[in-house]
Amino acid sequence: MLKTCYIADILEAGCDEAGRGPLAGSVFAAAVILPAKKKLGKGWERLNDSKQLTEHERYALRPFIEEEALAWAVGEVTAEEIDRINILQAALLAMHRALEKLPVQPQHIIVDGNKWRPYGFPAVPAHTVVKGDGKYLSIAAASILAKTYRDDYMNRLHEEYPQYHWDTNKGYPTAAHYAAIRQYGITPYHRRSFNLKLET
Repeated sequence: MLKTCYIADILEAGCDEAGRGPLAGSVFAAAVILPAKKKLGKGWERLNDSKQLTEHERYALRPFIEEEALAWAVGEVTAEEIDRINILQAALLAMHRALEKLPVQPQHIIVDGNKWRPYGFPAVPAHTVVKGDGKYLSIAAASILAKTYRDDYMNRLHEEYPQYHWDTNKGYPTAAHYAAIRQYGITPYHRRSFNLKLET
């Protein structure tokens, strides 16, 4: 089972993002505050890094996380914003937006990766954890929410632009996605600051 990372049972939020690599669509992030370690019930042992789970497993775990977490929220930064501030800053901003939407504010933050921008005033204590989504429950929970909410979003965009097959590639740079860009051009959802290979 993944670890919890509480400091004297204070309110601690785990944060993770989904969608840094795609050529199209928003980047999403989630923040999750879990119950204190001594109050964690059954079911949490099923959590893992969202990339290690099947799509079915991720969607099965989402309602469990939403029901059992003390608090959770999802933030989004659009492709237009990504082009304006770059993808790293956009991913951090998405995490900040998720934190801002929490019904209770955390006293400590753990973040997947090795980059962070101070949140709050005064800044909430935080630390980064490389591959944290495979180490800590709250980060794994955040990774599942971020991934599934972004996948839902890309499925909706697919209905608007089916020729790009975003229901399967989710905006990532596949050969078929590049071929569709060359054939049909770009959409308002494409990230113009990314290499879209418009010329061959």
